[in-house]
Amino acid sequence: MVRQIQEFLDEIHESKRLNHSRRSVFAKFLHQIQKKLPDLTGVAVVGMATLCTSGFVLGVRQLGSFQHGELMVYDRLMQWRADKPPDPRIAIVTISEEDIQAEGWPLSDRTLAQVLENLQQYEPVAIGLDLYRDLPQPPGHPELLKELEAPNIIAIRNDSPGVKPPPSVPAERIGFNDLVSDHDGPIRRNLMSFVLNGKTNLSFSLQLAMLYLGDQGLFPQPSETQPGHIIWGKAILAPLKFNSGGYTHLDAQGFQILLNYRSRKEVAPSIPLSEVLADRLEPEWIRDKIIVIGTTAPSIKDVHYTPYSSRQNNPFMPGVLIHTQMLSQLLSAVLDGQPLFWVWPEWAEILWVIGWIAVGGTIAWLIRHPLILPVVSGVSAVGLCFVSWILFTQAGWVPVVTPLVGLAIAVAGVVAFRAYQSGQQQQIVMKLLGQNAAPEIADALWENRDRLLKDGKLPGQKLTATMLFTDLKDFSTISEQMPPEALLEWLNEYLDVLSQVIQEHQGIINKFTGDGIMAAFGVPLPRQSTVDIARDARNAVASGLAMGDRLQELNRNWQKRGLPVIQMRVGIFTGAVVAGSLGGKERQEYGIIGDSVNIASRLESCEKDRQSSICRVLIAHETLIHIQDEFFVEHWGPLSLKGKQQTVDVYRVVARRHPTP
Repeated sequence: MVRQIQEFLDEIHESKRLNHSRRSVFAKFLHQIQKKLPDLTGVAVVGMATLCTSGFVLGVRQLGSFQHGELMVYDRLMQWRADKPPDPRIAIVTISEEDIQAEGWPLSDRTLAQVLENLQQYEPVAIGLDLYRDLPQPPGHPELLKELEAPNIIAIRNDSPGVKPPPSVPAERIGFNDLVSDHDGPIRRNLMSFVLNGKTNLSFSLQLAMLYLGDQGLFPQPSETQPGHIIWGKAILAPLKFNSGGYTHLDAQGFQILLNYRSRKEVAPSIPLSEVLADRLEPEWIRDKIIVIGTTAPSIKDVHYTPYSSRQNNPFMPGVLIHTQMLSQLLSAVLDGQPLFWVWPEWAEILWVIGWIAVGGTIAWLIRHPLILPVVSGVSAVGLCFVSWILFTQAGWVPVVTPLVGLAIAVAGVVAFRAYQSGQQQQIVMKLLGQNAAPEIADALWENRDRLLKDGKLPGQKLTATMLFTDLKDFSTISEQMPPEALLEWLNEYLDVLSQVIQEHQGIINKFTGDGIMAAFGVPLPRQSTVDIARDARNAVASGLAMGDRLQELNRNWQKRGLPVIQMRVGIFTGAVVAGSLGGKERQEYGIIGDSVNIASRLESCEKDRQSSICRVLIAHETLIHIQDEFFVEHWGPLSLKGKQQTVDVYRVVARRHPTP
């Protein structure tokens, strides 16, 4: 694209050297700006923005920079879900602060033995004891050991502080109660098993689930088609990987799944410890259920952060409830077919991110309105979140922060590119048009470029303008007396001064006619009122008088340098013209045609010998009606102009009534 622009500029400079110059620069540029600059089409720009943004965002994601944000979104989505009712297959025996005050802490072995004895008489399928009993707590230690021998008891150990299980419970009925939390604190994962020293260790909740489901003939089996997966009843358990979902640097050792919390408060019906000790129990509370025993007293400090923590007055959840959440999740998946959390493979997540980045880039390219673009971009971001929420309700966890950041960067990047491209185009058009038109007109043309351009051309339009023609008196004689090189330099100095005057008075130079200029005031943007038309006429006449002032300065300078001194003529007429592109595809110029153009040209050349000033400015009555209050004029009367059948009422402009300070 840079090479094409350079070739185009070289072509313009060459045309200037050959004196075909400025007459076609304006229209030709508008054609070229449409033909050559948009080499980067919308598809290419969006594609480039998508590629660059995707590379950056996915690279940052691999560094783990978005993991915290993804986990925060995960928590918020979890909070937005409705709680499920308490799991009827489980009951929790809770040890509250009141129970501790009544029974002491730790509970004696006799108290705990009494609790187990009272529960066993109602025939629970399993009892999980989420209390440490590696050391005796007399009195009643033998009684407790006897109760722990029951085959439906699952006890715990903890590998982190190295707490051993009760000595009388065999290894196959022991589960670890270690909980794994993320770096920011909340527990979002269920560590079901891990291998240590060649031995597989099972979690407390998994042991309870296996005991309960095994009683129904349901046992976990390795998947033959999906290595590493476990098939269990209606559930397929897939272990987390280091980059699952929003994770990027997860310690995924062992067999872990995302913990699908059932409820933020009541995961299962609860029974106070005091009620169990008093044997005030109903059989349906216990029979054929899993009973989990644990403390909910805050003073024991077996509490943890969860995804619900940021929205609760009490941000902690007791460990026994978290284990029950894990247990309920397994039962619901195996028996009810409730989906476990799933994540996409890495390639699908990459496509998901790239897709939203492409959406952002496309929106930014297609929508140019500064107010509509933020609205549509915001709607797209909301749409991303809504789709992610829908997937989350179906137990799907997909990246949210990563594509959101990518979408925002893509929008910003394409907008920045458009601004840069527009700036480059405007810089070129100002440079080119600035040679022929006043900066105000160039600005107006740029602002209306989309409306003016049509198939690479400026469509013809009828408008009212004031035309101005200039010519040198006795130029042929002067040109015979000067070498061509000196003549060209002298003439360019003269034309440069006139060009500045025209631009200062809001005019546009349409073409150079050898030693003369054809200029227009009121094109290419149509004037909508007589006030605007009158302003153009005044500007044209004022520029004609200003040319005389500047020519006097030039003559004094030329006289000192031994160069010819000259006089000039100006013809001005206000009327209807048609302006637009003239020519074919290969060569175009901005043309202004109509009888008004011819009259202005004939006014400049009429009665050449009647020149009493250094710059003679002639106008017709059609211009006079717009300026008569501001200028002194001399009436020359109706004159016959060359090529015109009817006479034209001609006036010579003498001076301003109120000279510009």
